[in-house]
Amino acid sequence: MKIRACVLHGKGDVRIDTREVGNVGPKQVRVRVGAGGICGSDIHYFWDGGIGTIQVSEPIILGHEVAGTVEAVGGEVANVKPGDRVALCPSLPCGHCRFCQIGQQQHCLEMQFFGSAMRKPHCNGGFRDEIIVEDFQCEPVGNIGLDEAACAEPLSVGLHAINNAAGVFGKRVLVMGAGPIGALLVGAAKLAGAQEIVAVDLADAPLAAAVKMGANSTVNARTEPDRLASLYSADKGYFDAGFECTGVDIALGNMFPVVKPRGTIVAVGVSSGAHVPFNALVGKEIRLAGTHRFHAEYPIAARMIAERRVDVRPIITATLPMDRIRDAFDLVRDRSSQMKVQLTFAT
Repeated sequence: MKIRACVLHGKGDVRIDTREVGNVGPKQVRVRVGAGGICGSDIHYFWDGGIGTIQVSEPIILGHEVAGTVEAVGGEVANVKPGDRVALCPSLPCGHCRFCQIGQQQHCLEMQFFGSAMRKPHCNGGFRDEIIVEDFQCEPVGNIGLDEAACAEPLSVGLHAINNAAGVFGKRVLVMGAGPIGALLVGAAKLAGAQEIVAVDLADAPLAAAVKMGANSTVNARTEPDRLASLYSADKGYFDAGFECTGVDIALGNMFPVVKPRGTIVAVGVSSGAHVPFNALVGKEIRLAGTHRFHAEYPIAARMIAERRVDVRPIITATLPMDRIRDAFDLVRDRSSQMKVQLTFAT
């Protein structure tokens, strides 16, 4: 059976191509994709042709934030049935390498991840009418909207970051960057019992979304560049934990004066680290941690969304049909009005 897919052929060259679906294996599931969110990696692949050393060198189906409806299941599948709405985990770890064996599947040596150009051949993603996945990649989401269910992947990133901060219960939390990842992290931190959450961004629209997600207060670093430091840097800092979600060097550096001694900073965004003040890192005994994707957090994220314990609707700002993906890439660049831009697929 032939279906449509959003295929990136090179920098700035995305097309709606035809692909074969294939046959469903004994432990596999065929899913009719309903919604897919455009992520930062999709944006970099399209506008820049890659991310750092990871370059698109062959046609690749984009998309790793997807949800849909089960169409068919293999004979050994028991967790889902035709008609079920499911969020699709984009991770397919090998299960046998040394990292998988110790429960660190996000570092799998043979990872297959939807829409990733890290490996060759590239791993095709979920921006297509139908897709065949393994049964364990399917997380039932009840009757929740597929647009909401497609947010399980970015919410999982936030949950994993919170785990890497050793939790936020009772803590004062700073979230630097209130885009989709940052705003969802705010929602997760609120649910996890954070005492206070402050969100920082350069635009009012994401800050408004962060408030809807649970932030107690916000700082617009463009209009008030000195406000964060003036409010929170006294007596060696205020926050117990900070999450850097912008991937901007200077934003990471600006967190050190306002995180208190023995606090934790988690780098969610990827930067060069050029602005890390090592004297402050050492002198304040700050713990600087990285975070990479997720694993066990995905089913938890899907369940949180399905039960609306984290209401993701404030971050979904635009929805376009898949054949307008080129327009979607233009739209998503407007941070004054857009957060999560999503695509719709076969009905």
